[in-house]
Amino acid sequence: MQIKDSVALITGANRGIGLAFAQELLARGARKVYAAARDPATITLPGVQALRLDVNQPDEVAAAAALASDVTLVINNAGIAQPGGFLMADSEALTRRIFETNFFGMLRLSQAFAPVLRRQGGGAFLNVLSVASWLNGGELAAYSASKSAAWSLTNALRHELAAQRTQVLALHMAYVDTDLTRGFDVPKSSPELIVQRALDGLEEGLDEVLADELTQQIRQGLSAPRPVYLPQLA
Repeated sequence: MQIKDSVALITGANRGIGLAFAQELLARGARKVYAAARDPATITLPGVQALRLDVNQPDEVAAAAALASDVTLVINNAGIAQPGGFLMADSEALTRRIFETNFFGMLRLSQAFAPVLRRQGGGAFLNVLSVASWLNGGELAAYSASKSAAWSLTNALRHELAAQRTQVLALHMAYVDTDLTRGFDVPKSSPELIVQRALDGLEEGLDEVLADELTQQIRQGLSAPRPVYLPQLA
């Protein structure tokens, strides 16, 4: 789809990748950008329409779909993470909390806005995933599992929405310099670069974007003789 004159809605748009999406969409000529956040007062970017939306609240999701009935692009960006493995004492509660936002939040938005996109001629979903969709080393166990589930959801939506001509793009990337990765001493991409590559892919009609070199290497390593998701031998 084309960005110019589109109407976009971004979840988690008050900072990080979501904010970078809002800025780049405006720069590329989007006609309207709904910038959604749990607290709309945290949306300070000029030129966007702030929208109250907690993806964990079904009533707010329904209200957003009713208000933003002209949307042609939905960017499922809202997500949370917390370090820890599945053998921690509180891992079940943590996993449920992370899945509520990262998987069920995306599912709620998809269910609510699929009819909106159909009425607009098809449009697109852009789902922000991660290289963690394919890898789980235990450091971010619940986050990785939620992104795997979100990847599966994205793949299913692509089939379910084909008849209404809705493009579904999966965005995979490794570490990005945002609040989510604060404290991780690793190389990081800028949000702006990731967003530019994602929107380029959207306009090219792609199904997925592997937005950095590490992600591309990991994807290739899934089919290695000893796949990268297994412990690597010394």
